[in-house]
Amino acid sequence: MSLEHLQTLFTAWKAGHLSEQEVYARWATLAVPTVQAESVLVDLDRRNRCGFAEVVYGPGKTCEQIVAVFQTQRSAGQPSLATRISPAQAAAVLMAFPEAVYNELAGTVRLGRHEVDSQSRGYVAVLTAGSGDRPVAEEAMETARWMGCEGHLILDVGVAGPHRLVEKLPQLAPADAIVVAAGMEGALPSVVAGCVSVAVIGVPTSVGYGANFNGMSALLSMLNSCAANVCVVNIDAGFKAGYLAGLIATRKKKAQE
Repeated sequence: MSLEHLQTLFTAWKAGHLSEQEVYARWATLAVPTVQAESVLVDLDRRNRCGFAEVVYGPGKTCEQIVAVFQTQRSAGQPSLATRISPAQAAAVLMAFPEAVYNELAGTVRLGRHEVDSQSRGYVAVLTAGSGDRPVAEEAMETARWMGCEGHLILDVGVAGPHRLVEKLPQLAPADAIVVAAGMEGALPSVVAGCVSVAVIGVPTSVGYGANFNGMSALLSMLNSCAANVCVVNIDAGFKAGYLAGLIATRKKKAQE
């Protein structure tokens, strides 16, 4: 909202032309800044409303659009994250911002990270059942890091070798939230949840043979988990899992302050 708009609202209210409720309503409309960038409307108020800046979903966008969004967010002092981007899109962002972090396996590129107090940073652990689930797990990990969380990636601890998970349990103890990416039958989130006292976010992946139905069997298995602390996101939705884990972790730390 510009100073001119603010003065107009207060003048109208003082003159009795607008009620207090009408001022609030118009304020809400004018206070949401959106910026046109290469035919994309960038929601710069997202961080004020939701705690974290808007994220770019790469498919369907041109390289110029993604770079323009990053430039707009940087001008506003906000960090940037793009998911599911192609190598060509990543190359364009890195050309404009050499300091950006590109994770080819995750399909993400991030510029900066949200600055949070060290007491509110939060810790997120991300696990995979197998190495085939790693791209989804990497997307979750990059998202949590962009949100300002500390994190640790634990690979290949699926239920075919349960002793491998037991060895990693000490690394899960300090976690504020845990993400588990698993394909095949999708059993790992339930096993993990039975060993910890925090939220476990299951990410079914499309890894598996025919009866896996591109992740549908893992999704249904996770939804039917008997572990009370398991929640589930969409198939291959690493970003969504990482975002939810980041929210839980940072809010938990703030509540403890």
